[in-house]
Amino acid sequence: MGKNFTKEQIERLGATLLEIGSLLMSSGANSMRIRVTLERIANAFGFHSELLITHRALMVNLENTEQKHAFNMLKRTSPHGVNFKLVSGISKMSWNIVGEKWSMDDIDRELERLKGLPHYPRIIILLFVGLADLSFCRLFGGGIVEMLVAFVATFIGLYVRQEAMKLKYNPYLCIYVAALVSSLISGLSVKFNIGTEPHYAFATSVLYLIPGVPLVNSFSDLIYGNIMNGIVRGVNGMMIAFAIALGLASALLIYQI
Repeated sequence: MGKNFTKEQIERLGATLLEIGSLLMSSGANSMRIRVTLERIANAFGFHSELLITHRALMVNLENTEQKHAFNMLKRTSPHGVNFKLVSGISKMSWNIVGEKWSMDDIDRELERLKGLPHYPRIIILLFVGLADLSFCRLFGGGIVEMLVAFVATFIGLYVRQEAMKLKYNPYLCIYVAALVSSLISGLSVKFNIGTEPHYAFATSVLYLIPGVPLVNSFSDLIYGNIMNGIVRGVNGMMIAFAIALGLASALLIYQI
């Protein structure tokens, strides 16, 4: 198929692959998933792809069946987050491209649909993340009072982080401020001995900030031989953990507890 493409069609395919890779990277996919997905789509159109995947950029090189260079371009990826709905949707789309012989127009329409999928309402996210930390507090042994304190601290801390992210502050600073706010709120229960085991609320009020996805992706990249990405993602996770610890330490110093 690749040899029958015009230059404009090849450039369109390459740009689409870069867009898909960028979406996957910024949505929390690991390097191997990005590589496999883009290669699957390129092969469906009769091209062989060579990829360079870094933490903040993606390069795609396409060759046709005669091993002749067809396309090469670099695209900078947006800041990373977590959107597994988009990741799974793109994965399903890649299999449909292979199985149902989708055209470029079909791919473009599906990408626009996936990018337009609504996120959960903000209040739902705040409530359920608060309930998650409340549950962690219970698992650690906290009582009703400690659970309520952990919920309130998580709810307000996450709200502050979201507002800071809207203002485009440094992401590590946003995490530090969120950890500080949550630990200041939960630290009040320790300072004034509210509840039977107030330190449980203090210890669990920042667990919503734990960088689970970066650390899991770091380990996955290292296992699959993507050493550079694994190291970068691991360092990113450690920086987030350091910001959380710094927020907790600041609250401890303020309250002298």
